[in-house]
Amino acid sequence: MKKIIKIILLTCIVLLVAECAWLWGFCRFYVGPNKMAIITTKSGDPLEPGQILARNGQKGIQAETLGEGRHFRNPIFNEWEIVNVTIVRPGKVAIVTSKVGTKLAEGEFIADRGQKGIWRSVLGPGKYRMNPYGYNIEIVDAISIPIGYAGVITSLSGEQAEGGQFANEKQKGVRKDVLQPGLYYVNPKEYKVDVLEIGINQVSLLGQGGGKVVTKARQLGQNEALNVLQSAALEKQEAKRKDYFSKRSSSVQNQKFQQGEQVDFAAGSPLANIAPASLEEGEMNLMELVSFPSRDGFQISLDMTVEFELSPDTIAGIFRHYGDLPAVVDKIIMPQITSISRNKGSEYRAKDFIVGEGREKFQDDLTASLLQTLGAKEIKVYNALIRHVEVPDEIREPIQQASIAIEQDLTNKERQNTARKQAELNTELSLIQQRGEQVMQETEKIKAEIAADLEKQVAEIQAQTLKKAAEIKKKTAAIAADKVRVLGQAKASALQKIDGERANGLKLKTAVFNDPIAYVQWRFAETLNPNMKLNIIHAGDGTLWTDLENTGFAELGGAKQLTTRKK
Repeated sequence: MKKIIKIILLTCIVLLVAECAWLWGFCRFYVGPNKMAIITTKSGDPLEPGQILARNGQKGIQAETLGEGRHFRNPIFNEWEIVNVTIVRPGKVAIVTSKVGTKLAEGEFIADRGQKGIWRSVLGPGKYRMNPYGYNIEIVDAISIPIGYAGVITSLSGEQAEGGQFANEKQKGVRKDVLQPGLYYVNPKEYKVDVLEIGINQVSLLGQGGGKVVTKARQLGQNEALNVLQSAALEKQEAKRKDYFSKRSSSVQNQKFQQGEQVDFAAGSPLANIAPASLEEGEMNLMELVSFPSRDGFQISLDMTVEFELSPDTIAGIFRHYGDLPAVVDKIIMPQITSISRNKGSEYRAKDFIVGEGREKFQDDLTASLLQTLGAKEIKVYNALIRHVEVPDEIREPIQQASIAIEQDLTNKERQNTARKQAELNTELSLIQQRGEQVMQETEKIKAEIAADLEKQVAEIQAQTLKKAAEIKKKTAAIAADKVRVLGQAKASALQKIDGERANGLKLKTAVFNDPIAYVQWRFAETLNPNMKLNIIHAGDGTLWTDLENTGFAELGGAKQLTTRKK
């Protein structure tokens, strides 16, 4: 019996060791950091039609992946593949395209979780173990809106919004709400975000140099990662704008060349020959000029700058109607500037653009008209500044010469006025100097009078003070004499009363004793030292000196010396 038990125990130990060796040597595998294991099961129920990832108990690629650490799987029934996990860095988003799940409705391409297609929700920064056989992941930049900009959202999925209306939830089109400056994890497959300038911008028309749109320069922050994202967003915006201007410029040039037209400018240069203005950050070229005939038939060209503002509340509507800032300038602002300039400019003579008052009036009329016209389109205009006016030489030179002559005449008149004013000034200065000296003399006189009056007042005050002091001193002496007299009388009266009472006391005391000698002895006894001792010595044979030893006086003074000599 014991032998059988030993055999059974030995067999169990051998089997246990064999199993451990099998598990540890053949079934064990390790998943390192930032890795995951994809398991393929060789046995189980078959997959359903169209199914890609297997559930537990099914044969095929398992939907669940294994994370970091040590795992054990039977290699006979399983295979494993170790791949990288998906890591989404800060400032990035992951777009998930699911190959598994239920089918989308007809016409839809944005899916919710559990459906096939592009997921509506994105994956933010983090680490994800998603099976690449069932999910395709694309990592893109998050949307970063710089300061001074707004993000206009265009929904790319859903039903098309009604014409002229903003898109609501689950509708396709431009949304009314915009993204304020910040970082947003937006699905670019579901929403398109256009970064547009808000606030004050400028359109400058530079004559033969064409023109340019001046926008605000980007403000860099302290976060370097955000600066990189913002730069990338603005570079995409700039690329789209360059493409727009390139297409627009080519279209205008081809149209003019086909028609054989030239730009209405003093030089008569075709648009293609106009040198583009030099650009800095935040600027865009415009191939536009403002040129029109004046009321008296002369061709006028203007350099001007128009300041306008795009509000965050209205930027979405402007974008929905006209597009990006270049399109707004091209379709709305520039046509209005050129149209109003021509209409208003044709009411003025060429001379009015040279003389300051006429040009200023034209500038005010232009600003008011732009403010009214563009304000109706939710674009606020602040100023339309005329910087330079090109007038033909045949009208400009005579006007300039006449203006110079007028200015020279005015200058001469002003010089005469200046000389007259200088003479009047010199006269006034002399009068002022004379009056100053007179005032100084009067001042010295007043000072002397004031000083004499002060001395007189001081002397009178001093005399009155001495008089008052003498009177006070006299009164003080009288009071002191009365004090001495009263004190002397008081002392004499006090001595008289005290000594009289003492005498009466002695008289009464003597009367009590009926004997003056007895009273004197009593007084003598009263004045004795209370510590004095009285010894009565009985004198026997001999004298007092011989009995000193018995009296106790032997230790005192001379008695002690007598005793010492006797010995």
